[in-house]
Amino acid sequence: MLTAENKKEIGIFGLVACLLMLIPGLNAWGPDGGLFAVSSFQVSLWGKYLTYAILAMSLNLLWGYTGLLCLCQSLFFALGGYAMGMYLMLMIGDRGAYQSDLPDFMVFLGYQELPFHWVPFNNFWFAAGAVLWVPGLVALIFGFLAFRSRIKGVYFSILTQALTYAVCLLFFRNDFTFGGNNGFTDFKDILGYSLNDSGTTRGLYIASALLLLTTYLITSGLLASKLGKVQQAIRDSENRVLFSGYSTTSFKLVIFILSAMIAGAAGALYVPQVGGINPSLMEAAKSLEVVVWVAVGGRGTKWGPVIGAILVNMFKSYTTQAFPDYWLIIMGSMFVLVVLFMPDGIVGVYKQVKNKIAQKRSLQIKEA
Repeated sequence: MLTAENKKEIGIFGLVACLLMLIPGLNAWGPDGGLFAVSSFQVSLWGKYLTYAILAMSLNLLWGYTGLLCLCQSLFFALGGYAMGMYLMLMIGDRGAYQSDLPDFMVFLGYQELPFHWVPFNNFWFAAGAVLWVPGLVALIFGFLAFRSRIKGVYFSILTQALTYAVCLLFFRNDFTFGGNNGFTDFKDILGYSLNDSGTTRGLYIASALLLLTTYLITSGLLASKLGKVQQAIRDSENRVLFSGYSTTSFKLVIFILSAMIAGAAGALYVPQVGGINPSLMEAAKSLEVVVWVAVGGRGTKWGPVIGAILVNMFKSYTTQAFPDYWLIIMGSMFVLVVLFMPDGIVGVYKQVKNKIAQKRSLQIKEA
């Protein structure tokens, strides 16, 4: 039976779903230059914001509900993006600058044939699967070694940052067969549909919106399950969970892998909407930005990371144009202010103000 809280969540979920689907609808049926017209550029931009929101939700699953501050979410995001990017590069075919069946960067570097690990990415469904299993496999190997060694807290954060840095250096190398510093770019189409077509733009936006809503449902279902309750208990007191007979290593590993796969799926939708990918996307600084999104929106809440990711990136788009030299200072200040004055983020402001008013009234009653 649905509780009042469940009904409220379903209502919010439905409202958000309608709003997300409204933007491409306006783009499709609104007259050009009309009052409610939305350009393809704006649809693509909002699609990018939605992929960032999904990335923030994946970190929140770890940091907000499990207590693991992971600084390699950008790595998983980029790995999913590279998996899809490999398929998109192969679909260019002989339409590249060198008119070769090989990607342009391979021709430039003197490759005579396609490397063996690129061959399966001619198939879209293999690439779509790799979007999930590649970051999932990396998370499985790293997480198993880290959690088995009982590494947690700040040490886990440092190790994840070191992992990101190491992989990033590998991808910057030209002989690593992933485009080096320039990465992948100049994509033409996906599944036969031109990426420059407004219909494809709408389709990718809708796919991003659906993935965000699916991620919300997965998160909600997980938190209501036994796994989710143990997950939150680990965040509050891991030692008590251990004394209760649960293997915290297994629970943390499952959540870590799931969050990596969600981030990878978001990265796969990000790449065709942006039109390229390079190793800078997986730099450690990018993971720190994701931490800011989650903190600003509200860590440990369902919609907080979504709100934080979208608002911060909208503000970033404006600031990097108006004050390009001050964005990092502004972002750092924003994080400090949130930590000091809004520990529960934007979504927690109402509750925070309500509690202060209640405390003030309680003191007035006592004094009276």
